[in-house]
Amino acid sequence: MTLHIWGRMSSINVRKVVFAVQELGLSAQRTDAGGHFGLVTEPDYRARNPNGMVPLLEDGDATLWESNVIVRYLCARHAAGTLYPEPLATRFTAEMWMDWQQTTLNPAGRGAFLQLVRTPVEQRDDVLIAQSVAETEPLLDLLDAELARRPYLAGDEFTMADIPVACEVHRWYGLPLARPARPQLDRWYQAVSGRPGAAGVLDMGLS
Repeated sequence: MTLHIWGRMSSINVRKVVFAVQELGLSAQRTDAGGHFGLVTEPDYRARNPNGMVPLLEDGDATLWESNVIVRYLCARHAAGTLYPEPLATRFTAEMWMDWQQTTLNPAGRGAFLQLVRTPVEQRDDVLIAQSVAETEPLLDLLDAELARRPYLAGDEFTMADIPVACEVHRWYGLPLARPARPQLDRWYQAVSGRPGAAGVLDMGLS
């Protein structure tokens, strides 16, 4: 059965899922939802995703929401031992970075993204932008330092961990902000951007 993804590509969380699907070489149908596309408040959608947000994945009997959970599920089902590492230490290192993206890096950078991309110039709050930058830059320094120790986030090989963090870095790099030199982060991001799953995801503009 073909996977069905609900969600618009302007959503970072939908982009994570599309990256995973493409990286795994899976066939999927995607229906635009959320934002001006609507659908997420309709009863039928809410019955499958009570949060009324995107993405939503339907895969046979499995109906899942929460983007990082969907990435984990797809990798566990279709790439156990590779994208979904088998050694517990490696697997939970990957899990750790995925949680870090969702609970630490994303909240830090969200303010600058919303102000610089989704807020009219005359309504932007420079204080909020500066605060977001001040919170995000040390986290990118942390990433750069960690990636000096290994090629990818969970070790020597690309895993599920690299997908959500790369989508977050893509969003930050797309903002009109000064970018300090971070050679290891840039090296990693260039490598991830060359992956099969990155096409149409890490090369798209922000909106």
